[in-house]
Amino acid sequence: MFGGLAFLVHGNMSVAASGQGGILVRVDPADSPALVRDTAAYPMEMRGRTMDGWLRVDAQDVADDGALREWVGRGIGYARSLPPKKLG
Repeated sequence: MFGGLAFLVHGNMSVAASGQGGILVRVDPADSPALVRDTAAYPMEMRGRTMDGWLRVDAQDVADDGALREWVGRGIGYARSLPPKKLG
C-alpha cells in the first residue's frame, strides 16, 4: 500500500517506515484528533487525501528509543485490536 517497509500484526499494518523520513503509525481513527492535537504527529496524506487512522511522525520526533517505542507500541496495540487477516 505504501511502497515501503511495513510491520504487520496478524496481517494488519501497524507501523511503516516512511520514504520521506520518520514513520507512519496506524491508530484508532477515533484517537487521531487528540494525538494530532497533543503530540508532534500529523495526519498522513496520500495522493491529496487524508488517511483516517494513519499518522505521520517525523524522524526527529522518534529519534530517541523511548519516543520510537511509544509510537510503535501505539501502532502494534491498534493492529492487535483488529481481526486477523487471512493471508495467502
